[in-house]
Amino acid sequence: MAKYLRFAELPPSPASCDYTPAAAPVLSLILGNDVLGDCVIAGGYHVVGLATGNAGDLYTVAESDVIADYSAIGGYIPGVEATDNGCDEVVAMQYWQTHGFANGTKIAGAVAVDATNQAEVRAACWLFEHLYLAVELPDPWIQPMPTASGFTWDTAGDPDPNNGHCIVGCGYHDGGVTIDTWGMLGTLTWAALAQYFTEAAGGALYVMLTPDVVVRATGKAPTGFDWATLSEDFTDIGGSPAPAP
Repeated sequence: MAKYLRFAELPPSPASCDYTPAAAPVLSLILGNDVLGDCVIAGGYHVVGLATGNAGDLYTVAESDVIADYSAIGGYIPGVEATDNGCDEVVAMQYWQTHGFANGTKIAGAVAVDATNQAEVRAACWLFEHLYLAVELPDPWIQPMPTASGFTWDTAGDPDPNNGHCIVGCGYHDGGVTIDTWGMLGTLTWAALAQYFTEAAGGALYVMLTPDVVVRATGKAPTGFDWATLSEDFTDIGGSPAPAP
C-alpha cells in the first residue's frame, strides 16, 4: 500500500469511520464458520457485503455458495470431515480474481497493508471500506470465545499457529479497528493489530480492489493514490489491470 499512497496529496483520513450499518445484515451471518473452517471464504463474502451494502445494493450470499467456494478453493468435500482443513487468503483472492464471487464480482487484485503503520491502515480502511485480515489467534482471545458483539481483542501473549483465522475490518476509531468475526462486531486494538497481523507473527493484512470500491475511493482521493502504477504492477505479475478510476 505504501508504494501507491501519495500522502502529500491524500486528504487526511477521518478520525473514525464505520462501514457496518449498510452491511449489517450480512456481517451478522456466520456463513458456516461455526461448524466449518471456512473463515477465509466467510471473510471474503463479508467484504462483498461491505462493498455492495455501501453502494446501496447489498448482496446477501447463500451459505451454500460459501461452501461451494470453500470446496473450490480449499478442497472441502461436504460431509467429509477430513477435508475441512481451511484455506489460504492469497489463494482465495487469486480464485476470486479469476472466477469471481457468487454475485459475479471479480477483484482486480489485492494490496498488502502494513499493520504496524496506523496512518496507512486508516487510509486503507477509509479509502477501500474494508480490511481483510489473517491471524494466528493468541489463546486468550478464544478461551473463552466471544459470545456477543462488543468484545475487545488486545495484546495477549504469543500467536498460536493452531488458531489460524480470517477476520474483516469494517472501520476504525481511536481505540482500534472495528472487526467482524463469527457474525459479531468487536474492537481490535491498534497495539494488537501491530503485534499479530504481520508476516513475522504469522498474520497479514490486505485490501481487495473491486471496480465499485475503486470508484468510491477515487472520489475521496483523486490524486492521493497512484492508480496508474498499481495497474501496471497488477499487469506485470500476471493479473488484471486495476479498475480504472
